This record gives sequence, C-alpha cells and structure tokens, in this order.
Amino acid sequence: MSGRGPETGPLETEVATTTSGRPLTIPGAQPREAPPKDEPRRARGFGGVPRRLSPNPLKPLDRGLTQTGEMLWLFLLVVKTAVRHPRGYWGDVRDQMYSILRLCWVPMVISTFCFGFGAPGLQALNFFAIFGIPERLGSFFIMASVREFAPWINAMVVAGVVGTAITADLGARRIREEIDAMEVLGVDPLRTLVLPRIVALFFMTGLLDIVALLFGTLGGFVAAVGVGGATPAAFIDNFFDNATLPDLVGSVVKTALFGLIIGVVCCYKGFRAEGGPAGVGRAVNQAVVVAFAGIWIFNYVFTTILLGLNPGMQVFK
Repeated sequence: MSGRGPETGPLETEVATTTSGRPLTIPGAQPREAPPKDEPRRARGFGGVPRRLSPNPLKPLDRGLTQTGEMLWLFLLVVKTAVRHPRGYWGDVRDQMYSILRLCWVPMVISTFCFGFGAPGLQALNFFAIFGIPERLGSFFIMASVREFAPWINAMVVAGVVGTAITADLGARRIREEIDAMEVLGVDPLRTLVLPRIVALFFMTGLLDIVALLFGTLGGFVAAVGVGGATPAAFIDNFFDNATLPDLVGSVVKTALFGLIIGVVCCYKGFRAEGGPAGVGRAVNQAVVVAFAGIWIFNYVFTTILLGLNPGMQVFK
C-alpha cells in the first residue's frame, strides 16, 4: 500500500482553510483565480448563495415617458408642417381616406350592430322589462351607444385594421432603408408618409362615428321592438327626447381625436421599428396596445369634462 493519500478528484479544486484561518493547499488542486478588479462582484444572499441582481423597476416607466414625449413631439411637427405648408398633400389624404373607408366600413357595421343588439340592447332590456317599460331603452341608448360604445368600437376597429397596416407599412420601409433613401434624396418622409395618414385618420374616424351611431342604435331598436315588444314610435321618441347637441357633437369630436391618437402612435411605432421583420411585428403589437391605452385614458378625461360642463346631459327625461 502506497503511503500517498488518495488522489484529488475534479471537484476538489478549491482552496481549503484551517482553523487558524491560514490557507491550506490541497495537493493537486488548482488555485482559484481572483476576479478582475474592474468586474463587479455579484451580490450574495443568505448562506453566501449568489443572488441575481433585480432590474431597475423604474426603467419601463422612464422608457414609457420618453416615448410619450417623442410622440408628442411628432404630433407637434405634424401640426407645424400642416399649417405652414397646407398644400401638396391633400391628394394623398384623399387616397388614405378612401382606403380607410374601404377597409373599415364592413367590420364597423357588423361590430356596432351586434354590440348594440347584444350588450346594451338585450341586457338593458331585461332590466327595463321588469318595470314594463321596454320603450325606455331608447333613452338608455343615448348614454350607452352615443357617449361610449359607438366611439369605443369605432376606435377599436380603426386601430386594429388601419393602425396595424400603417405601422407595418412604415416599419417595412424603415428596415428596408427606404426612409433613409428618401432623406438622402431630399424628400421629407414626415410630410410624405406621416402627415397624410394622420390627417386622414382624424377625419375618417370622426365620420365613421356617424355610421357607428346609426347601426349601434339600430341594434338597440331591434332589441327593444323585435324582442322586447316596444312600439317603434315610443323608442324613437325616448331617444330624441334625451338626445342633446353636446351629446352628438361630443361623440363625433371625441372619436375624431381618437383617430388622431391612433395615427400618431402607429406612425411613431412604424418609424422607430428596428430589428428586421421580427422588429416590425413587435412594433405592430406595441402600437395597438399603446393606442388602446391612450384611447381609454383620453376617453375618461374627455367624458368627465363633457359631463362636468353639461350637467343636464345626465338627466333622463
């Protein structure tokens, strides 16, 4: 039997320590290399186990505020360009308006009619039928359809159909360096690509709100008369007795501003796309989410101000 101790395995490669604190070198062990001085040491948790450093929780908030400021700056540039040079882009605006109408009017009609018939129509009809007044559904549709559901569905359809197409188009142009080529040739991409789309969305989203109001109210009419047994004249009388000019004008103006938000957000995300085709897909997803969030926040603020300035709108006749 040899007097030499057992050979050190591959796991026994660290330096041991005696009770006096002096290092004890194991035969055959390789000394541990000290980390570079410029490399930060990882934080250690309980028992000396390495702990993963948590990211800065305020970083997403900082990025969101930065992008919000850049979107606001893009909006101001568009307004400045449209006001200082009001000629030369209306032909593109007309083409974009026709494209929006062609893509959106069918899903708009189906969505508003079905939603008006289902959610505020049948559900509210169950409540009014308890008291034997199904014709009062007409007054309810001023609040349900004119103020909220018709503008909201209108904005969702436009953002989902047109907003995604705008972001994908501008993002594809960005990654193919077409926008860079336009800048090299002295063509302003903001005036050529962004301004017509935002102006067209502003006007067409407001005009499509009239279609949404018409078919949303028609869905409620079918629910009240066809299902609830109300008389058509009573439904129409209750509707127009409670309809006010601030209600109708506010609905159209609010929806037009929804289109402005959609245009600015989607054009910004498309212009800032990077990372190839996958980056364009991420930009489209982000544009829809940010546009929806911006619409919900603005809707709350606008409706609160409108009702505060016109308290008579909250009275049902």
